[in-house]
Parts: sequence; C-alpha cells; structure tokens
Amino acid sequence: MLKLPLKYTLLAIFACLLWSTTFVGVKIGLQYSKPLSFAGIRFMISGLILLPFAGSLPVVLKTVKQHFYLVLKVALLQTFIVYALFYTGMTLIAGSLAAIIIGASPLIFAIIAHFNMPDDEMSIPKSVSLLLGLTGVAIIGISRQPWISTGFREFVGVLILLASSLSGAFANVAVARDSRGIAPLRLNSSQIFIGGFLLLLLSVPVEGIPRFNYPGEYYIALFWLSLVSAVSISIWFFLLKKTGVKVSSLNLWKFIIPVFGAVLAWTMLPDEQPEFFTIIGMIFVAASIIAFNFCNIVRKNCA
Repeated sequence: MLKLPLKYTLLAIFACLLWSTTFVGVKIGLQYSKPLSFAGIRFMISGLILLPFAGSLPVVLKTVKQHFYLVLKVALLQTFIVYALFYTGMTLIAGSLAAIIIGASPLIFAIIAHFNMPDDEMSIPKSVSLLLGLTGVAIIGISRQPWISTGFREFVGVLILLASSLSGAFANVAVARDSRGIAPLRLNSSQIFIGGFLLLLLSVPVEGIPRFNYPGEYYIALFWLSLVSAVSISIWFFLLKKTGVKVSSLNLWKFIIPVFGAVLAWTMLPDEQPEFFTIIGMIFVAASIIAFNFCNIVRKNCA
C-alpha cells in the first residue's frame, strides 16, 4: 500500500475539513428550500465559480465535446445521483448522524475499488476495517429504532445516504481510471454544472418552481456550499489523477468528515446534541479507518 506524499495528504485533509462543514450548511438551507432545487442551484454556481480557472468557455466546451461520455458519466454519478440522494437523506435524519454515516464511505470506496481497479485490491487491514465500520453503521442504524415510525424514517435516511456513497465510489473509480486526458478543473467545472442543471431540471416537476424570497442565512449557506464543492471536489479529482494514489487509500482520509461534521452540527444547530449510540458508532467508524491505514502507520510494505 503506497503512502501518500505529505503535500497530497495535507490537500486531502484540507478537502475533508471543507466537506465536514457541508452538513450544517445543508441543514440550514433545507429550512427554507426544497432539497433538489437547493442542490441544483448550489452545483450550478460551483461550476460557474470554477469556470474562470478551467479556461475560456470555448475551451471548456471543446473539452466537454471531446470527452462527453466521461463528463456525463461523472456528472450523473458524482453530482446528480450522489446529491439527489444526499439531500433527500438529509431531510430525514439529523446533520450529525448524516456526517457519521457519510464518514463510513471509505469502506464502500474500498470495496468498489477492489473490484474495479486492478492495483487496489482488498487486504487483511481493509477487511478488518470493513467489519469495524459496518459494525459502527449497524449500531447507529439500530439505535434509530427502525421498527417504530420515527425510527423507520431515520433508518431509511441512513440507507439513502449509504446509496449516495455507493454512487460516489463509482464516480471516483471513473475519475481515477478513465480521465487521464482531461484536466481536473475542466472535468469538475463541466460535470458539476451539468449535474446541478439536471438536479434543478428534476426539481421543477417534483418540487415546483423554486422561490428566492429567503433570508440572508439561506444565501450565506448557499454560497459557502457552492464554494466548498468547487474547491474540495477539484482537489479530490486532482489527487485521484496522480500516479500511485489509490482510490481506497485516498478516501480513508474521509474519517475526518464524521468527527468534525458531527461536532459542528452539535455546536451550530440548536436542535442537535450528542447521543450515546451515535458516539459509539462514530468510535467504531474511526477505529475502522485506523485499521484500514494500519500498514501505513506501522509497516512499510503490506498488501
């Protein structure tokens, strides 16, 4: 298992810290807006933020034309499906709980990479981490008491967020395996705008025409979320394209997301507070990532 260079590790940590703030921003925005339209507008703005850095509009359009299948595939997997499910799931469960469930995504990424990337197979540490992570998710899921009406709503939210992570895993594989001929910023600016447009398009028949008579809090959250997506996803695409960077090893750094995401939610959202089983689940998920990275920490060569 290759160890990430320090500069790539720092970039990965920075991206994950940015991502950890999105749970609070999404919960704030969803107080005023429907999920699909909120997500669609957010990602269209993200694409526009990136456009000046990706090149002139004719150059980006030429890139999209040349790599249309890849751009559309990533737009559907990374933005449209991931965030249609993510925002829907966020309407069903607490922001802190969502942060922890999404924090288990490295385990899903490891499984998908094992079957789709020839140099990224499962190992004993990965398998142990998988069992620990699934235990943590199971503890959290059962603690929501899915056999009662309110608990079932939250349980469904957990499943939807796990499905969102699954789509994101396939998107990561596509970027790492198939995107050698396209610059990361051009790929992200085009896919994120297209994915956002498709989300907004879907929102009209499902949710109606979006309104914009919202308080300032909504627009602050919207701008921050758009900026986070533009920066963090671009960093991730950049890292995924680097030689020797494995999908599973890179994504293990997402263990930072549940910890900081849950703490931010407990700190900034008045209706959320720590719960015993949620914290236990978080510990299992964190332990799973430590096991996953055991070889990098203790030994140099470990398959």
